[in-house]
Parts: sequence; structure tokens; C-alpha cells
Amino acid sequence: MKPETAAVRAQESPAFRLPGQWVPVLSEVVAVPVAALLPGDSPRKGGEDPEHVRTLAEVGPALPPIIVHRPSMRVIDGMHRLRAAAADGALVIPVRYFDGPRHDAFVLAVQSNTRHGLPLSRAERLSAAGRILTTHPRWSDRMVAAVTGLSARTVRTLRHDTAAAIPAVATRIGRDGRTRPLDSTSGRLRASELIAANPLASLRAIAEEAGISPGTVRDVRDRLRRGEDPLPAGRRTATPQPAPVPVPAESAESAEPGEPAGPAGPRVARRTTTASPAAQDPVRTMERLMTDPALRLNESGRHLLRMLTSSLPPTAQRDQLVRSVPPHCAERISQLALECAAAWREFARLVETTKPAPGALSA
Repeated sequence: MKPETAAVRAQESPAFRLPGQWVPVLSEVVAVPVAALLPGDSPRKGGEDPEHVRTLAEVGPALPPIIVHRPSMRVIDGMHRLRAAAADGALVIPVRYFDGPRHDAFVLAVQSNTRHGLPLSRAERLSAAGRILTTHPRWSDRMVAAVTGLSARTVRTLRHDTAAAIPAVATRIGRDGRTRPLDSTSGRLRASELIAANPLASLRAIAEEAGISPGTVRDVRDRLRRGEDPLPAGRRTATPQPAPVPVPAESAESAEPGEPAGPAGPRVARRTTTASPAAQDPVRTMERLMTDPALRLNESGRHLLRMLTSSLPPTAQRDQLVRSVPPHCAERISQLALECAAAWREFARLVETTKPAPGALSA
């Protein structure tokens, strides 16, 4: 599959969109000479039906305006009406112009021919859906289905069967006009954090902030209530094996009791020390802890999570924070930071050496 490019994304800008449906942006009705109009890029494979043209010719000028692509002057919808007008000797015909790009003009032609006039055959609608999937790969299956008159399941199967011809994209645009990622892993993790922080928040509010659908938020919430991982089994990633961490020789705290510090330069402690996930990526570790029901579903656990969150090292803003410290406060802030670090170090030692009683955090 081709990688997503800026050109592909540019094609995705629809010329017409309303929540839940697609509505063309058309001009006012104008009279256009019949001779100035050209056949369009129609999804209808068999051309015009002569019998239908004769039927429309009998109706006369009461027919609705046709739709024309202004840049090319090709008919988007209304070739039967155009033929009927020509057969009736009319010199002009009422027209509404569409000014969008050609790939959107084809979408409008398909949409129009599935809603009125001679219906498109199933083969014609399938062919049109396949073409729309290549020109609008970010459209959701339901969006393409709504335009082509097919079921979303049929479009999904067609997308799968013709995947090699469809550009690869990372997001999809739904019928509500919202853009959602195809891989909802990060959105699920974010939703689990929001649910832990505010269990009473609405599904829609969480979905909007996490960038996923309300249905996905509901699934995340139900998983958390059951004590499960917010990610389905197929999306969980294995935890990387940590590597030994060099310990500075001058740090007397890192040596075993009774073990003198070694010569200058880095060494590895006699007891093998491994880098915890928090040491590798504290933010990622914090995200995982925020989704752990054993912590988030009781007051003590939530209090601990709040304390840990506020204590994460501010690496991104560290230099700015250092520069913002007034000189007359520098010594006191430095001392307080050291005391906090020492307190957390003692807390870490107690966590490692003390086995909490079952339900200890549920108080």
C-alpha cells in the first residue's frame, strides 16, 4: 500500500459536508445553453436509456435543474434531462453549478444517481464505491456506504479486497465529520486516564478529548470496571526487558552495606540493578499506573497517583523553571527539592522491602 502523502490528504478536503450527511454546495439556478454542456463522468456504465429520455421529454420544462461541474462544463447529474431538452428543441436548460474538484464531482454524481431517477445497478454502485475508496481513502465505510447506497459491511469487504489499490492512511472521517485514528491505542490509554481522573465524566466529553468514539470510550470504561486492561489483547505490547544500569562509584548510597565505594569512574553494583520501566520512561509508566484498577478505584490509590503525577521530573520545562527561581529563594528551593527527593527515595525503599497487606490501598 502506498504511504499517506500531503497530496492524498489534500484530496480528502470535501467540498460539501454537514454532520451526518453530505450535501452539495451548489450555485443558484442559471440558464445555460444546451450546446455548451458536455457528457459527464457518470457512474452509469450503459449510458442513457432512450425510453427514459422520451418519458422526460413529455414532461417538458417542469423538470428540476441539472447539476454541472463548472470548471469542465460536464454534466454531473441530469444527462437524461439534457437529452430530453435537446430532443424537445430547447436552446437553454436550468443549471446549478458545482465548483469542487473532479473527484468530488464524481461522488456527487454517484450520490445523486442513488437518490432519484433511474437507479444504479449493484455492479455500478460497487464500481463507484471502489473508485471512491481510492480517491477518498480517509472516508469511513459508513460514509462511502451512505453515498453509494451500499451497506457498510459491503464497503468494508470491498476495502479489504482492494487494499493494495487504496492509499494507506492513519485516520478516517466519519459521517459526523469527525476525524478518528485507525489505531485507537493512544486514545484508549488517554481515555482510561480521563476516566480515572473523573469517573462521572460523560462518554462524549471523554471521547472528544481522547480523539476516539463514544463507543470506544464505553468499551474502555467497561474493561476498567471489570479490572481488565483498557487495550484489547491484540494491541498490548510486550514490556521490554530492562538492562543493567551503571552506578557511579562516588555514590556511597548505591553500595551494599559494608561495601566500600570503588575507584573513580562508573561501575556496576555487586547486586545486579536493572532499569525499571519508570526509569526508562516515567511518563509512559505513569500512564499505565493511571489505568490500574487496584490504584484508581480507591481513595488511597488515587491519592498516591496524584502525588506521583505532581512529582514527575519536569524535563521539558526544567531549564525554564530553573531560570524562573528568584535568587533569594534558590537555596531554600534547592534544599526542599533535595528533601523531597530523599523522602521519595525512602518511600521507594519501603515499597521494595515491604509487602503490603491485601486490600491495604482500599482504606
